[in-house]
Amino acid sequence: MKPKIYIDGKEGTTGLQIYERLGGRDDIDLLLIDEDKRKDTEERRKFLNAADIVFLCLPDAAAREAVSLIENDRTRVIDASTAHRTAPGWAYGFAELSPAHRAAIRQSARVANPGCHATGFISSVYPLVADGVVPADFAFTCSSLTGYSGGGKKLIAEYEAADRDPRHDAHRIYGLTLQHKHLPEMQHVCGLETAPVFVPILGDFYKGMATTVMLPGYDAHRVHEALQKHYDGQTLVTVAPFGGTEPVIYANTLAGHDSLSLIVCGHEKQTIVTALFDNLGKGASGAAVQNMNLMLGLDETTGLTI
Repeated sequence: MKPKIYIDGKEGTTGLQIYERLGGRDDIDLLLIDEDKRKDTEERRKFLNAADIVFLCLPDAAAREAVSLIENDRTRVIDASTAHRTAPGWAYGFAELSPAHRAAIRQSARVANPGCHATGFISSVYPLVADGVVPADFAFTCSSLTGYSGGGKKLIAEYEAADRDPRHDAHRIYGLTLQHKHLPEMQHVCGLETAPVFVPILGDFYKGMATTVMLPGYDAHRVHEALQKHYDGQTLVTVAPFGGTEPVIYANTLAGHDSLSLIVCGHEKQTIVTALFDNLGKGASGAAVQNMNLMLGLDETTGLTI
């Protein structure tokens, strides 16, 4: 019998992207709620409890409510919201970080999908701290350039409107309080003593992401070697040749892909590490489908674009 899959919040950007990756697959049974009942609590309860795996593509409060509606010990959950990323009992859905992370995803009934900016930061920093290259008390700084699709339907409409604000032609820096919602998972997952100084930047392109961590005082070649060793054998997270393949980095290079590439640049005394990926791919929906594949015992790349 095929596993039954339900996407709660299929109409949002992340939900639609998950649906695109699952819609043509014949190894699962995708449950579809009637459009006019998608906000009906009792109808949602039925679908949540009928599914083997549920994707939650909802605001935080709605995601917590959805979990409370599950009344059996069989339905497994992949939550794409921020609600459970540091919560006890939830596996963090970034399999490439360690064998323990991959095993936890495979076995868990509750998996928290990483945030997009957090994915970029953690992919660079977790191995360096875990492997003792950089100490946990280091003062990390990070900037992250993303396409506007990560902001959801309202922001997409704002950027694609014929009469849009002409200032959208330029990148805009936001999160100026330095309290971005992805900071708790960045600090928690990497085991940092203090949260990084983190600034997100929105660009005038649909999707793609370049998250850059600055490492003053560190030899770039040593950092590159450490990351290569850590991700050796991985398919969806890889390390580019030192310095990248050209003297510039375009944030939308991996748009349309579900993989992530780390690019290390610098010299003996200064290093930057840039995680290059699609904010809707490895940064959201692609990662969610990868986690589902692992939970079902399938090849983790099934239905994904590398």
